[in-house]
Amino acid sequence: MAKKQEVEKELAAKNAELQGADTRVVKDTEKIESEADSKLIEEIKSNTWITPEGEFDWDASDKGFGNYSDAERAKLEEQYAGTFNQINQGEIIEGTVVSINNKDVVLNVGFKSDGLVSLSEFRDLPELAVGDVVDVFVESQEDANGQLVLSRKRAKTQKSWEAINEALENDAIINGFVKSRTKGGLIVDIKGVEAFLPGSQIDIKPIRDYDIYVGKTMEFKVVKINHEFKNVVVSHKVLIENDLENQKSEIVSKLEKGQVLEGTVKNITDFGVFIDLGGVDGLLHITDISWGRIEHPKEVLSLDQTINVVVLDFDDEKKRIALGLKQLSEHPWESLDKDLAVGSKVKGKIVTVADYGAFLEIIPGVEGLIHVSEMSWSQNLRSPQEFLKVSDEIEAEILTLDREERKMSLGIKQLTPDPWKNIVERYPVGSKQTAVVKNMTNFGVFVELEEGIDGLIHISDLSWSKKINHPNEFTKVGEKLDVVVLELDEENRKLSLGHKQLEENPWDTFETIFTIDSVHEGTVLKVGDKGDIVALQYGVEGFCPSKHSVKEDNSALKVDEVASFKIIEFNKENKRLVISHSRIWEDERAEARVEEFNARKKEAKVANNAVKKVKDSVEKSTLGDLDVLAQLKEQMEGDEKNAK
Repeated sequence: MAKKQEVEKELAAKNAELQGADTRVVKDTEKIESEADSKLIEEIKSNTWITPEGEFDWDASDKGFGNYSDAERAKLEEQYAGTFNQINQGEIIEGTVVSINNKDVVLNVGFKSDGLVSLSEFRDLPELAVGDVVDVFVESQEDANGQLVLSRKRAKTQKSWEAINEALENDAIINGFVKSRTKGGLIVDIKGVEAFLPGSQIDIKPIRDYDIYVGKTMEFKVVKINHEFKNVVVSHKVLIENDLENQKSEIVSKLEKGQVLEGTVKNITDFGVFIDLGGVDGLLHITDISWGRIEHPKEVLSLDQTINVVVLDFDDEKKRIALGLKQLSEHPWESLDKDLAVGSKVKGKIVTVADYGAFLEIIPGVEGLIHVSEMSWSQNLRSPQEFLKVSDEIEAEILTLDREERKMSLGIKQLTPDPWKNIVERYPVGSKQTAVVKNMTNFGVFVELEEGIDGLIHISDLSWSKKINHPNEFTKVGEKLDVVVLELDEENRKLSLGHKQLEENPWDTFETIFTIDSVHEGTVLKVGDKGDIVALQYGVEGFCPSKHSVKEDNSALKVDEVASFKIIEFNKENKRLVISHSRIWEDERAEARVEEFNARKKEAKVANNAVKKVKDSVEKSTLGDLDVLAQLKEQMEGDEKNAK
């Protein structure tokens, strides 16, 4: 019965539906979701419903419901199922534009509801129209409002990443739009994905202005992808390197030494210039730019300048090409005046100053070396910078000239008279002169009597009395010093001078003053491990050994302490004076001991004399005492008798 009632209810519902079908079809046509539903309704309308007159066949459901055969029913079910698409979240599907308003684009993706996509995501499609098919990304099948959520931007990005990864795997070329410039390169838009184009990967030649590429669509190859940070690095340079490599091989294969080529200055460095020969680079070294001396290639060449160069050498394997520019012109030595010879005077400009000398440019490309020894007659060699500097225009004399080797040596001291001529007459031995201290060494002082006349004062000839460890203790550079000419060697240009010889040797006098065992007062100047240096009168310094610098209380003498010293050694030849402070109090103690000994000896002698006198007197008095005792004995014996 329950089944029968359900069937009767279903029949009643169908009748009611058929009666109001026309009205609902008119009103609900716009709400029909698919064409299949409309066809189904039309078929239902076209059929005449027959109300069963007889008993209802309760097994009709098993035989086929209604007037549809199994084949017709299967067909209807297939048509109805085909009106819906099976979509999954996170996949990319196609959608048809249904309508466009000021804010959104409505897309039919074959789902139970249409999807909305913001109009801003279609900025790259300004001519978008109803009926266009686009790819969209399913973000969600249903949001809080029951709306299908789609994104064209994410679909573009995902497809772009797939294309970029595919390009990297297949080493394929991909197009991109240069959006902007950034530090070190350019930002490229590849189908919505931003990639980085390093400046070194733009072209095979250095790019000085990146802005000229902004706004251009170019071809690239993907060289690196960082999936973690979604970073892409592309290169345009690799697209042209293969062509250039073939071009290089072709150019190098046709090269010959001595061949003249036209090229463009591509890059300038301190050591030379790189020349673009039309696909292959050659190096023009700084020494091959000009016959004259230059400090930097920028003095002669500039970037992008077109010049002719000659091939000096090349390497087929390494594709290295050495170029020359100066070789295209005649060597300046060929145009040097034929009349120039040794002894000739030449004028020029100083182009280089080195530690050993300076180079004088006579004409561009022809230089001569002025050695430092040829700058002054002085034997005390100084730095060339003291005589010359770059850009000085001077005159010099040719000392040597070799046209074949293209070498020339010059001198400037030869332009002035040699001061060593007639030097014996001007500076005879024993004469007193005034000199200027120029330099000092451990063994002496170099002084200059006049320009070109130098002499040496040995350290031992500075002072008669002072012990000098270094000349800077006695004088300093630039000071004037009176000297005496001791020796003169005109042939070897050597002059020996002395300063102490201006005075008589005071050691002749000191010999009579600082006699052995004489005591003098002195001041301690320096305390050393082996002994002390003590200043005595008349500027004489004495040496007090450590064992002789001990005071009476066993303490040592200190710097600036004043004490008495005894002379224990005097050496006139070596100017050596050895003194002792300890010897003074040691001798005083010894003298005291001697005096004490003598006093005791004298006292002992006096005592012996006194004892002798007493002894003599005792011997005399002893005989007299015996008589007295005998008398006393007799008296006592008499008294004893009387008592009895």
